Amino acid sequence: MTRKIKWKQNKMLPYMLLLISLGGFCFFYLVPFLLSFIYSVVDHPVNGKFCGMLNYQALFQNNYFLRGLKNTAWFMAVSIPLNMVLSLCVALVVRKIKVYSNYFSLIFLIPLAIPSATSAFFWENFFGMHGTLNRFLAIFHVEGIDWLESGYGMMVMVIIFIWKNIGYNMALFISGLSGIPKEYYECADVEGAGKFWKFRNITYVYLTPVTFFVLIMTFVNSFKVFKEIYIMTGEYPPDSLYVLQHYINNMFLSLNYPKLVSATYVLTTVIVLFVFCIFRAERRFSENLHY
Repeated sequence: MTRKIKWKQNKMLPYMLLLISLGGFCFFYLVPFLLSFIYSVVDHPVNGKFCGMLNYQALFQNNYFLRGLKNTAWFMAVSIPLNMVLSLCVALVVRKIKVYSNYFSLIFLIPLAIPSATSAFFWENFFGMHGTLNRFLAIFHVEGIDWLESGYGMMVMVIIFIWKNIGYNMALFISGLSGIPKEYYECADVEGAGKFWKFRNITYVYLTPVTFFVLIMTFVNSFKVFKEIYIMTGEYPPDSLYVLQHYINNMFLSLNYPKLVSATYVLTTVIVLFVFCIFRAERRFSENLHY
């Protein structure tokens, strides 16, 4: 009887731990997030009156919000595909290296361990008016510019984002490449298949689930570039570097909770829809792959 009770207790233990974690998540994250929706439908955070969707309507008429939305979309459209392609290329090269491959991959993983403040300080001194890049260009008698304040500011942030995240995505792709059976490549070699055919019909096909996961993680990590932008340019950066997080942060500092919550819910909706579409696409592709 005692043994039976202990067995039931051991069986219920994982569910109890999950219930505790779920309760903490609901109490500290989910419930406050849902309750904050009230602020998005009132005209004032204190004793405000119900205004319906007027805050959302005003949001899409706000020039700063639209500028942040445009710059964020442009940054993602460039940085996410470029990061994924370069990460896959680096992963394929690392897999081909037979000697010191671990040390070579470690070079790309080092940026993950560097704090944002340190990396921002380094890049600010590299791309600044009197930075390393302008000193190098001066050797060839090219007049330097403040790259962060110029029209190339967003490209600088793309470079920083790729530099910091290429190692993480590379590790994921290497893990996916390691799971592809070598027999497939050996059979293709026997049939006389070329490198491009093997990549398209073997590597690319069996790497697709990992690619979808990398896409989601890169999409999420692209929002974290705000830390570097904020450290280097402050609360009010140049127009080309003004992203959605700047707008949300400024609304928080000004205690404008209706606009803050409205912008947050719009951003959350975009993220949820994007991830949902990615999972649907991945499921359909997996079903077609089985057939």
